[in-house]
Amino acid sequence: MRNASTMTAALLGTLLLSTATVSAADIKIGFLPGVVDPFYQVMQLGVEAAAKDLGVEVVTQVPPTWGVEAQTPILDALVARGDLNYIITAPTDKDQMVAPLQAALDAGIKIITVDTFLGDGDYANGPIKFPISYIGSDNVEGGRISARGLAKAIGGKGTVYINSTNPNVSSVEGREQGFAEVMKNEFPDIKVLGPDYNLDDQNKAAQQTGAVIEQNPDLAGVFGTNVFSAGGAGNAVVNAGLGGHVQVVAYDATAEAIELMGKGVVSLVLAQKPFDMGYMAVQFAVADAAGVTSLPRRVETGFAIIDKDNVADPEYARFIYKVGN
Repeated sequence: MRNASTMTAALLGTLLLSTATVSAADIKIGFLPGVVDPFYQVMQLGVEAAAKDLGVEVVTQVPPTWGVEAQTPILDALVARGDLNYIITAPTDKDQMVAPLQAALDAGIKIITVDTFLGDGDYANGPIKFPISYIGSDNVEGGRISARGLAKAIGGKGTVYINSTNPNVSSVEGREQGFAEVMKNEFPDIKVLGPDYNLDDQNKAAQQTGAVIEQNPDLAGVFGTNVFSAGGAGNAVVNAGLGGHVQVVAYDATAEAIELMGKGVVSLVLAQKPFDMGYMAVQFAVADAAGVTSLPRRVETGFAIIDKDNVADPEYARFIYKVGN
C-alpha cells in the first residue's frame, strides 16, 4: 500500500512532464461522486483545480441522494454521451456498481475510483481488477484512530454507539470494522452499540442517536462515520443537553463538526483529504492517457487529526472542508 507521499507526487510530476504522446486538450473526464455533501464538494474543487492546471475538460454530475438507484442512471447518461475518456467516481456500493462500471469500461471509458472502491479494493490481486486505481483513505485505519480517540475522551470505559450511513459501502464499512476491532481488542471495558444506518439523512441520524440516548442514559460516546452521521449525532447530543457528557468522534472535518467541537460536543475530528483525492485522480487520468503503465493501483491519501488543542493551528485548520469563500 502507498500513501500520497512525496514519492508519488514526484513520480506523477516526472511522468506528466516527460510524456507528450497525447494532448491534454483531447482528454474529457466525467466526475461522478456519491452524493451532495461538503466532502464531495471539496473533492470537486480538487478535480476542477487539476483540470485547469492540466488543461483537460471535466463534466461533473452529482447524484442528489446516495445509492445505486440514484448513481447508475447518471453513470449511464455519462456513458451515453460518447465523448468521455475517463470517469472518476465514488461507487455507492462495492458490489452492485461493478456491472454498471464494467459496462462503462466496455464502452471505452476507463475508470478511477475515489473515496470508495469496488470489490475488496485490491485492484492488483482481488476479484475486481479493471479500475486504474483506488485513491482515498485507509478507512480501516481511520476507524482505529477514531476508536482510540473516543476511548481516550471517555476514560477507557462505558458504552459507545456507532451511527453509520449505508451498508455495503467500502468506506464506512472499513471505518466500522477498524473501530469495532480496536474496541474489542484494546478496550474491554467499552461496550459498542450499533451500527445504525441513516441512509445519508442527517435528521434520521439525529433521531437514531436520540433514541439510543433515551434507551442508554449512561451513553458515553458516539462515533459518526461520515458527514451526516457525525452532524446528526452531535445535534442529538446538544438537543439532549448532554454536550460535554456524551463525546462524539466525527469522521470528516465539516464546518459543523468544528462548531460542535467548540461547544465541547465533538472531541476529535478525523479530516480526510478529498481535495487531494480529486486532484490526484485527474493526474492519474492524464498520465494514463499519456501511456504511463506504472501508476499505483492504490493510493492512500492520509488524515489530519483535529482536536481542541490544534484546531486553530493553520497547519491543521487547512484540512477543514471549505466549500465557499
